Amino acid sequence: MANLGELKSRAGLFEFDINQRPIDILETLLAQSPRIIGIGVYIWNIAQSTQLVAELKRIRPDITVVLGGPEVSYETESQPIVQMADFVITGEADLAFAELCGKLLNNRRPLQKIIPAELPQFDPAKPMPIELPYDLYTAEDIDHRVVYVEASRGCPFKCEFCLSSLDVPVRNVPLESFLSAMQRLLDRGLLQFKFVDRTFNLNLNISRSILQFFLDRLRPGLFLHFEMIPDRLPEALRDLIAQFPPSSIQFEVGVQTLNEDVSGRISRRQDNAKLADNLKYLREHTNVHVHADLIVGLPGEDIESFGRGFDQLVEMKPQEIQVGILKRLRGTPIVRHDQEWGMTYSPHAPYEILQTRLLDFATMQRLRRLARYWDTVANSGNFVQTTPLIWKDASPFESMLALTDFLHKRFGKAHAISLQNLSEAIFDFLTSRGQSPQTVAEAIWDDYQRVGRSDRPAFLASYVPAADTRHQRAQKPQTKSRQARHAGA
Repeated sequence: MANLGELKSRAGLFEFDINQRPIDILETLLAQSPRIIGIGVYIWNIAQSTQLVAELKRIRPDITVVLGGPEVSYETESQPIVQMADFVITGEADLAFAELCGKLLNNRRPLQKIIPAELPQFDPAKPMPIELPYDLYTAEDIDHRVVYVEASRGCPFKCEFCLSSLDVPVRNVPLESFLSAMQRLLDRGLLQFKFVDRTFNLNLNISRSILQFFLDRLRPGLFLHFEMIPDRLPEALRDLIAQFPPSSIQFEVGVQTLNEDVSGRISRRQDNAKLADNLKYLREHTNVHVHADLIVGLPGEDIESFGRGFDQLVEMKPQEIQVGILKRLRGTPIVRHDQEWGMTYSPHAPYEILQTRLLDFATMQRLRRLARYWDTVANSGNFVQTTPLIWKDASPFESMLALTDFLHKRFGKAHAISLQNLSEAIFDFLTSRGQSPQTVAEAIWDDYQRVGRSDRPAFLASYVPAADTRHQRAQKPQTKSRQARHAGA
């Protein structure tokens, strides 16, 4: 939208979510009487987008449909949505979309359907410079939505499971224009900035300048999210990070695997010793919230290897560990391992791995459930005191896998489980493994009250006293009953 030039006044930006029905989205779009509809397509909206385009072309075949986005930038020939659309722009379409729209509106229809976009640049001194979009964020966006920003595009690494491995070279936004845009957002009241740079700490000078910019402008509620290279945290950057107060920075750290053979196999360069040292520093000397990622199903990694990596990462004590399932993103070279390692993926988005030569389908399902239960128990913040008891004096992975099997047998699902039922199940699991009922009950009750609950569950009644809510009642403002208000009292 920011790069439509003279066409900007004739365009509209419409955003929807995947819970909305495509037919209702279609109604909203047709109400604008468009000549061209451009759709950004990702693994998360490909099914809905395919239905939307199919229904649009049945009702209004005269409207030109242009697709863009990572899901349609590779393997285009096999995709039904591509066959139905009029044009597809592959790659970064910031400028190419405007150029195509200009031609279409002037009756100069290109002959080629698949249009590879030339790589745009951030530097205005270079060919193909792009305009920054941040002034287009509305007051509603700033008040109620996650606002994404990017100080760079591209990634120098070649991890074969990741689309960023195809984004070469790394291009940085000129600092002066970027920080000016960030200042305008701050002046408008924005407090939460989510950076989508794939390698925020790649360029030390730029990352220091951005951090110093925000440090100089600290205010209550300011929050910054960055994706960082886990084994690159030089002293100058450490000292700066350590000055930020609690709840102001989150680092998303892509660990992915701690098996060096697997890392080499997928062309991932990572110094695990430096990674461990950096995470240790962040946990012990800074207020950074660390969100670390591990991937299940990489070629050549079996359950024992994944478990060892999980245990090692737990020992590093990040606040969150995100257990993700390998996805076969279109265009990524991970497919070269399919035959050797028996990689079998779902044919439907998001194309998650179903089994490998070392992880059969049943084992993969157990690990898939482990990822969900880990989110519910360890990452949720609902079981801060209780979670370490799960693996007391044992392997965190083996203990969590045992809890996963226990919970699956009891509930048959990994979602929509009430806090009370989940707490009772964890109590039963831990006490069945020989832990003191009193110790477990006290931990669960502390956690229960931490999240604002004072209704002591019946299964804890023999071990802990009921919550004293007299103070809360004394502080609660008195309100008149509905009947008294209507009576004019």
